[in-house]
Amino acid sequence: MSERDVAPSPPPLPHRLADPVPVVLGGTALWFLGFLVVLVVDRSNSTLLWTTLSGGLLGIIGYGVFYWQRRAARRGSRTAQQGLDDV
Repeated sequence: MSERDVAPSPPPLPHRLADPVPVVLGGTALWFLGFLVVLVVDRSNSTLLWTTLSGGLLGIIGYGVFYWQRRAARRGSRTAQQGLDDV
């Protein structure tokens, strides 16, 4: 295979686009905002009330797992996910 046949590797993403923290925290905040809206506007719709509350709580749990894995990767734990230490 010649050098012409090898596809060039894409450039790395800028740090602000590779960091998932703003997206996770923003999404979690939107779930809680939706919960407050449903609580004020239509409290009788229990399915929507529990769905929005669950979305916010799962966002907090998901961020906790992400933070835990990032810390493990930074301290060099063998069981941590790879590629999180530079984000």
